[in-house]
Amino acid sequence: MSEKQPTVSFTQMKDGTREDYELLDTLEKPFVAGTADRLLRELAAQAEETLSGYRITRLEHGLQAATRARHDGADRDWVVAALLHDIGDRLAPQNHDRMAAEILRPYVREEVAWVVEHHGIFQMAYYALHYGWDPEERQRFKDHPCYQSCADFCERWDQSSFDPDYPMDPLESFADDVRVVFARKAYDPNVLQAGVVKGLPDPVA
Repeated sequence: MSEKQPTVSFTQMKDGTREDYELLDTLEKPFVAGTADRLLRELAAQAEETLSGYRITRLEHGLQAATRARHDGADRDWVVAALLHDIGDRLAPQNHDRMAAEILRPYVREEVAWVVEHHGIFQMAYYALHYGWDPEERQRFKDHPCYQSCADFCERWDQSSFDPDYPMDPLESFADDVRVVFARKAYDPNVLQAGVVKGLPDPVA
């Protein structure tokens, strides 16, 4: 019979002791360390529970986008962001872009998190007209330093990744990259590189 997991003494946070919070800190560390594997399981679940109507699953869309980024020689931040950019679709279909950005934000370059956060608005350029919406909604960000990065991300890696015949790399081939990114110290200034805009690498023909 397994030992009972230790628990805190309080039922209201304001009554917690130093020992309680030291216990929680100890238990949190392995849970945080498992973030990458939980994200990989969530991606795998998108193969079954997915938005209908498309010719590929949401998992395949992420794999295609990440494969395109990898093919272009993009750095790890871009590849992982391309893989995870729609990971919010199952739980936050009306806010999926911002959900994905918040998952990534502590661990990737600031530019990359901004692009993921805003890719939903930028994607409207391709379909908004069909719903009577403004396809130029992205223009309110035209003076932002990351505008072109987001426009390029959408054009090259996102909107183009709905092709059932595209030879996408398998999920397990991205697992190490995801684990490396989410093993970083959260909000490390050397990772976030605030104010740095590198843009996407030149496309590979």
